[in-house]
Amino acid sequence: MEVENTWVGRAAPRFPDVRRVAVLRGSGLGDLVQSLPAAEALAAAYPDAALTLLGTPGHLALLAERPSPYRTLLALPARPGVQAGVEDPAATATFLADARAQRYDLAVQLHGGGRNANPFLLGLGARHTVGSRTDDAPELERWRPFLHLQHEVLRGLEVVALAGAEPVGLEPRIHLRPVEQEQRDAALDGPPTVVVHPGASDPRRHWPVERFAAVVGALVADGVRVAVVGDAAEAGLAEALLAAVDDPRGRVRSLAGEQDIGALVGTLASADVVLANDSGPRHVAAAVGTRTVGVYWVGNVVTAAPLGRSRHRVQVGFTTHCPVCGRDLTEPGWTAERCEHDPSIVGDVDPGRVLADVRALLADAVQERRTAAGTGGRRGQAG
Repeated sequence: MEVENTWVGRAAPRFPDVRRVAVLRGSGLGDLVQSLPAAEALAAAYPDAALTLLGTPGHLALLAERPSPYRTLLALPARPGVQAGVEDPAATATFLADARAQRYDLAVQLHGGGRNANPFLLGLGARHTVGSRTDDAPELERWRPFLHLQHEVLRGLEVVALAGAEPVGLEPRIHLRPVEQEQRDAALDGPPTVVVHPGASDPRRHWPVERFAAVVGALVADGVRVAVVGDAAEAGLAEALLAAVDDPRGRVRSLAGEQDIGALVGTLASADVVLANDSGPRHVAAAVGTRTVGVYWVGNVVTAAPLGRSRHRVQVGFTTHCPVCGRDLTEPGWTAERCEHDPSIVGDVDPGRVLADVRALLADAVQERRTAAGTGGRRGQAG
């Protein structure tokens, strides 16, 4: 008996004569990374089509000059619920007019529930539209309900299945530029290195600095070198971490605020292990093949944790109500307003368990280094 391949969503019939595809995915770096398997599925389903990413400046900087499913990268205009910033209606109108002039055959909404994204997507004027929607979002030609607590990789694959695209992979992958690969190869001859990212876009997902410091202090005592990364807004957080670590031999340094995205990718790729909150740099690190240890809130384990555990570890915070006002944090954002409080909801994660995970993955990395050195090979990019 023939078994139908349903994967995570039964593939609908493909649309005919598709030559131009627009994919909408705003928000953070991690959101883009998790949408890459869906984009790869689209590219495989429509091999003669040119895919265009409608994303953020950070997305464009990450994917520029490296292989990806996209032929063209376009920065979204500021638009509430789509792209951060104060909207200029004239700029939005110009962007949509230019998009309509492209005569997209298919527009794909991978951005979220669609309350704001679906009207924008419909404004592109594509012949066909697919995406997800909450009850208050406009319908697209083909759509799936946007349901809480689904992994974003699988959600994206279910969306593109509406256009007849079947998965070609589950783990997001980012290909290294030659200079990044050279940086990774050069690190094989250096001391064991851990890169730490103590930030996240939501401050409630920040593991407390003193807990990061406890782990970093133990790693320094082990002889490990540590680099702390982050954007300019996280430089103070990085400095607070350095100040809390006893580091007489100068093994810890901060690169926060000093690197563009290209330099950050090279740093993440060169690390033996990346220790981070649930954040864009952790997703990027995993996508270039670096081992990661992530500190996650329990709800985000479902939506955004790495799928594998051979190279990745997750420690989980189980706080389900705001420590200040008691509001239920498990309600999705489109049904319950977020309270104004920002205490950590991952503060209950035990530093001892995180340290044990980092040490275990470091041991694996050291063994991989020895194997690579013995064969003259490179460290791979498998996620």
